[in-house]
Amino acid sequence: METIKNERKEFWQLLLKLALPIAFQHLLVNSLTFIDTIFMSQLGDVVLSASGMATQWNWLMNMISFGLCSGAALFIAQYWGARQLENIRRIYSVAFVTALAVSVIFAVSAMLFSSEIISVFNRNADVVDAGSVYLTAVAWSYPATVMTSIQGTVLRSTEKVKLPMFVSCISVLCNIVLDYALIFGKLGLPALGIKGAAIATAISAWIGYLVLICVSFYQKNIIIIPLKKLFGFDFYDFRQFMARAFPVVLNEFMWGFGTVCTNAIYANTGYENYAACTILRTVESLCMILFIGLNDGGAVIVGKNIGEGMLDKAYRCAKRLVVTVPLISLCIGAIAIIFRENVIYLFNMSGNITHTTVAIASTLITIYALELGFRNIPYTMICAVFRSGGDSVTGAKYDLLCLWGLAIPATFIAAFWLKLPFSIVFLICYIAEDVPKSILCIRHFVSRKWIKPVCAKSE
Repeated sequence: METIKNERKEFWQLLLKLALPIAFQHLLVNSLTFIDTIFMSQLGDVVLSASGMATQWNWLMNMISFGLCSGAALFIAQYWGARQLENIRRIYSVAFVTALAVSVIFAVSAMLFSSEIISVFNRNADVVDAGSVYLTAVAWSYPATVMTSIQGTVLRSTEKVKLPMFVSCISVLCNIVLDYALIFGKLGLPALGIKGAAIATAISAWIGYLVLICVSFYQKNIIIIPLKKLFGFDFYDFRQFMARAFPVVLNEFMWGFGTVCTNAIYANTGYENYAACTILRTVESLCMILFIGLNDGGAVIVGKNIGEGMLDKAYRCAKRLVVTVPLISLCIGAIAIIFRENVIYLFNMSGNITHTTVAIASTLITIYALELGFRNIPYTMICAVFRSGGDSVTGAKYDLLCLWGLAIPATFIAAFWLKLPFSIVFLICYIAEDVPKSILCIRHFVSRKWIKPVCAKSE
């Protein structure tokens, strides 16, 4: 009994040590999104909606990047527990080069086909023009964003969480200042509107990456390896990585693409509806800050315990995590409902947002807040527990089945066949995806079949 008590104390101490810096890092990043959206809202519904549509391309790339990061973390946390540093470097090099290649493909596509990408969401000429301008400029940030994500994952998975947090601090501060200056023409810079926001994002992303590399060189930490090793992995390394990581990458890509399809359905019901969704997505990202920190920190702990061969302890740690996150979700959801009108007011200080958009945004925030507990059950189990345990396949099956088999068809039917009010369409999408997925994930968690070590404990 005393051993379990000490183990519980150790778990919470380590979780908070890992989770708080990660959560703070995401607070910085999401605060930037929040402020960026507030700035954009001062330019009206069309610009706000256009920027939200343009970022869907960025969202899709980030989902692939997140999949590669999750795949790398799956190995690295367990290798870290087994103290297999050379294996960590091999996995890091594969993930880094693969993610960089993906970012270049997305950047070039955004620059060449910006109008076509925006037209998928809405064919209003003003929206397409504004969105194209934003997308073409912001594409320059993609390589820096992805490289920072991969290298930050390596550091966090080896319990080095302060440097990624510091880099986010620098990048966010630069972005806020540049946003203010380039959108509205302050500090002696030209007023570029939506294009200024995109340029600010690109510049700050590269500043953050340069800070990460410079500090890493000074510290001589694990992400600094010779270029020959970084780009010189062999096919065996790539095959070993993709054998476990590909289901995660496919999962995140298809889930991200499914989310883009859902947002396309939303956008084609009217740009005011999508402007409201853009406000909701910003609130959603703020609500998720603490959960991202808890899940990323919990994944390191669970993976490390499995790498050390302590499977029962890993299960007990995972159980504490999957119980805690949904309970906290109830509190965060209640706060979101209580302060939703105050938050929406921040987006409409200039009075350029229509009453329709404001009313819809209020309803969407309420729906999201009430459903947040269900949403976080599969999120925690799939992203934090199953993957760190070595099971990258089951979560992918559940994600894709519930999104593509249930949520997207139900949303399409509700929006275009039944022509239901937009808030009902939004609610149907959430329920159709999250409730059945939560049930499936709980069953799999209890079975313990997700515990699949990827390495033997080192001698």
